Amino acid sequence: MMKFQRPSFSFPKSIVLAFLALFTFSCIPLQIAPNIDGAKIYKGKKFKKQLPKQHVYVFEDPKDTNEFYTYINAKFDIDYDIGGGNVPITINNKKHYLTFYEVERNTKTVNLVPIAVDLANESKGNEPVFEAIYTSRSGSWYIALTVTDDAFNDNLKETDPSHKSILRYLDNLRLEYLSTANYMEIYFKNH
Repeated sequence: MMKFQRPSFSFPKSIVLAFLALFTFSCIPLQIAPNIDGAKIYKGKKFKKQLPKQHVYVFEDPKDTNEFYTYINAKFDIDYDIGGGNVPITINNKKHYLTFYEVERNTKTVNLVPIAVDLANESKGNEPVFEAIYTSRSGSWYIALTVTDDAFNDNLKETDPSHKSILRYLDNLRLEYLSTANYMEIYFKNH
């Protein structure tokens, strides 16, 4: 009786390892937008190059563009643009100035699977099909706040005597903004 032998076919080890690596690391992040739970203090330039060097209080903004601007205008009964971006606020009977920035940070990844498929197609003489998705980008929006005093001191530094009371004030401001849908409520509440 004759035994049936299965034909042996094996991929070269290097190809198997390449495919394994490709699927294991199919998306390589180039930039990662921070995931901020609540709020966090950063050095402005380290969070985003366009921000000032001083410390910034940063939180994620899930609302539409200019919503925080509208909120600030309603809350303080001002036109933010006329004041040059410095909103006068009082914390513990001391005058400070609040400035805000809407900032976008992106998460950018390189997608290796479409690149590999196109390389395989190109080796057969075909045109690349997936060029448009070699990289993917998704953005997150943040509000960055600075607080200074009359002498332009950075009041968000940990060594500033008003640091803790300013953080409480900004936390309350952030929570009020995020929980309010109609900013006229804020206007009437403050008047």
